[in-house]
Amino acid sequence: MQEHSGAERGRPPEQWGSSLGFVLAAAGSAVGLGNLWGFAYRASQGGGAAFVVLYVLIVAVVCLPVLVAEMVLGRSTGHAPLVAPITAGGRRWAPLGWLYIAASVGILSYYAVLMGWTGRSLLHAITAPLPADMAAAETFFGAISSGGDAVLGHLFSLALTGLVVVAGIRSGIERLSRWGMPLLLVVLLALLLWASSLPGAQEGYASFLLRWDASKLTDLTTIRNAFTQAFFSIGAGIGCILAYAAYLDRRSGIPGEAVAVVGMDTAVGLMAGCVTFPIVASFGLADVVGSSTVGTLFIALPTGLGSLGLAGRVVAAAFFALAYVAAITSSVSLLEVPVSSLMDRLGWSRRRAVWLMVAVIAVIGLPSALDVAVLEKMDAVFGGLCLIAGGLLMALLMGWRAPDRFSADLQGSGTSPRLLQLLRWGLRWVSVPVISLGLVVSVVDLVKSWSAG
Repeated sequence: MQEHSGAERGRPPEQWGSSLGFVLAAAGSAVGLGNLWGFAYRASQGGGAAFVVLYVLIVAVVCLPVLVAEMVLGRSTGHAPLVAPITAGGRRWAPLGWLYIAASVGILSYYAVLMGWTGRSLLHAITAPLPADMAAAETFFGAISSGGDAVLGHLFSLALTGLVVVAGIRSGIERLSRWGMPLLLVVLLALLLWASSLPGAQEGYASFLLRWDASKLTDLTTIRNAFTQAFFSIGAGIGCILAYAAYLDRRSGIPGEAVAVVGMDTAVGLMAGCVTFPIVASFGLADVVGSSTVGTLFIALPTGLGSLGLAGRVVAAAFFALAYVAAITSSVSLLEVPVSSLMDRLGWSRRRAVWLMVAVIAVIGLPSALDVAVLEKMDAVFGGLCLIAGGLLMALLMGWRAPDRFSADLQGSGTSPRLLQLLRWGLRWVSVPVISLGLVVSVVDLVKSWSAG
């Protein structure tokens, strides 16, 4: 077993300004377009309440111990995602670090494309009338999701992400999170209150979030969607939280911070559903939501709000502004994974690492910017399978290969023996087998869906 050693800690020179700064940044990493874009689509496709139950169970029982383990690995080693697994488990664990790099780079390459669509939709809501009908919405979406518009939005979003990350932990990421997360929650709450007053609000809740179909609990697609949404939404298995935790001090109570991150992320996902589904039900847009991964955010919502005139444009502008803030808080954490790894492994300056990775990711993302089908496949592989595999390997590393490190770090920051025992048991005997099952189901269902398609 690898023992915890204070001498091996490669403590980065940067630190979080406060525990609250870390929690807001970690929550910002977790809260993103996956909550606003993916949740509604997967809930409508996966059977409403059955999907929500599976999602919440996976988050609370499976993802939470993995998130704690990822935080412990980052803080106890003080290393970036590429190096930390080797420090804790030895050279055989190097592939986990590379998996984190591949997942974060792969996700950001198409995530920046989605950010571009979001920014373009925001500009349109501010400067021009919303689409009058579904055909007009699909034409508009076709224009912003292909060709020069899509590439420009992709490049602009990556450049903006780079500007935040190059400013550093306190001056860039923490400062963004301190104003971005409260703003996001205030706007989302205002939209939720507005949506609850729509004539189709109760039907939207009943048809999507509260509709119960027990058979969906064993449906392969629903299970895969719940696992994908849980891991993508929480951000476990990508290395983002690991990268952030490397800048934590020894006194931080990691379990409490993990619960705060998970709680905020889950609340945002459910609140986003409570905004989206009343709009969908009120304007008869259910078919668009269930049939397209992008239909809810970029086609259904603008179409529904378009019938409300100026009021609809105001709501649309607020919603897409909210979505862009959520996206940027996530994209900076994705970029921090390869950037911190280059700084840690090669001794590069932050500026050099940031702009090199921005250039590389910009090139990798071009196919997704030019073809929505490529984006959806990238999401299925990097935003689904890679995350679940990363979560499984993290549970194996900290639950079985380096449990002494896991225990020593949490004991050192004041975690009670009973809670420590529960987390360690959950990591070994719940997270590992359940994630393994989820990975198998996800691979089988994805192969089936691609073969059928």
